[in-house]
Amino acid sequence: MRETITFYLNGKRQTVGGDAAMQTLSRYLRYDVRATGTKIVCEEGDCGACTVLIGRRQNGALQYLPINSCITFLFQLDCASVVTVEGLARDGKLTPVQDAMVRCHGAQCGYCTPGFIMAMAAVYERPRATGLEPRDFRQALTGNLCRCTGYEPIIKAGLEVEGQPTCEQLYPSAEMLREFSSIGREPLRAGGFFKPVALAEAIEFKASNPRCVIVQGATDFGVWCNKRGFSSDALLSLDGIEGLGELRVEEGKLRVGGRVTLAQIESFVQDKVPELARILDRFGSPQIKNAGTLAGNIANASPIADTLPFLYVTEARLELTGRGGTRTVPIASFYRGYKKLDLAADEIITAIVIPLPSRNDTLRLYKVSKRSHLDISSFTAAMLMRRNGERIESIRIAYGGVGPVILRLPKTESFLTGKTLSLDVLEGAGAIAKEEITPISDVRGSRDFRLQLAANVLRKFYYDVGS
Repeated sequence: MRETITFYLNGKRQTVGGDAAMQTLSRYLRYDVRATGTKIVCEEGDCGACTVLIGRRQNGALQYLPINSCITFLFQLDCASVVTVEGLARDGKLTPVQDAMVRCHGAQCGYCTPGFIMAMAAVYERPRATGLEPRDFRQALTGNLCRCTGYEPIIKAGLEVEGQPTCEQLYPSAEMLREFSSIGREPLRAGGFFKPVALAEAIEFKASNPRCVIVQGATDFGVWCNKRGFSSDALLSLDGIEGLGELRVEEGKLRVGGRVTLAQIESFVQDKVPELARILDRFGSPQIKNAGTLAGNIANASPIADTLPFLYVTEARLELTGRGGTRTVPIASFYRGYKKLDLAADEIITAIVIPLPSRNDTLRLYKVSKRSHLDISSFTAAMLMRRNGERIESIRIAYGGVGPVILRLPKTESFLTGKTLSLDVLEGAGAIAKEEITPISDVRGSRDFRLQLAANVLRKFYYDVGS
């Protein structure tokens, strides 16, 4: 069993073990190796100043994606390649992205600039990154906050980049891949962190450590540690377990492995469930979605989790695997109360199975938040309807942010079933919906605001699909 994390930083091999592996990548860069181009500002994954590119094995090559290094820990980087803003330079010259930022006056104070450069460089890691338009960069830079320059010159800089080398061109991966393939077959134990290569090993570790935290994307865990001083004696990664990375459609059902990222799902469902892809676009920044997983969003058990209303109306099922084997639990039965899960101490969410809407179904997903992108929801909703002519044959409705867990609205669904789809009918349903929920007031919205949204979203649903 290995005892040190092995990764590459700007082409140079790094090995870290013990307590040192428990620190964030951004702190390691700045304080251990003095790569101070990466900035630490929010330490929450919100501003993007700390963005770096992480290359992981995918189909026999290293796929580089932008992530927030402030909420990424060294123990997550085993068998990965990291490229920072310093690593983009070649022979002491600015890389084309850096040069374009200078020429287009895309930087002032400089705190956000390295993150923008790395997120922009990630655009050129995509296959066939040609014919780029302003919207491509607006989307790629949603996780990067500019405090003083303004976004127009930054977008202009992205469009003027020519000849940006890929990370593979800068740091050929053949040697790295050979090493990763070799050492990746062996479990890793560094302090309280364990990265097994078999599911049975992960289950035994979790069973032996009841307070164990599964850290996959760390998009919440990193914030807990940075802002709340959270720590855990036992951390478990599922990265070394091959079967948990599956993502496929089988007999009309989408099967999502326990370590599949939100970005992978968003890309996969573009032509299969466009409405889900649309809401995932608003879920978070590329940096967050490249790290966070659907299983993590489920296990976090937030009543405003953006994916849960969709899972409720499609009646998704969770596969939970423990010492006694695998059992299947309906998503609605998984939550027993606020942050209370039907999950035994030895069990892991190994897959999510989602029945896909048919061609006869109408799906709409809604998210209300103060910002359009990269913001916590105040209210979420999902409707899955099947019509027979002008009549509603069946409908499922789920709301988030209106109770301790996501809520299905059986009375509202019953009222609508069999009725003609009309504005009057949807307004009547809205009045019933307000009686089925128990919202509270918090920093994201008042109780009355959420009650009004519960009615208004059904009116919007009518204008979206019925008029």
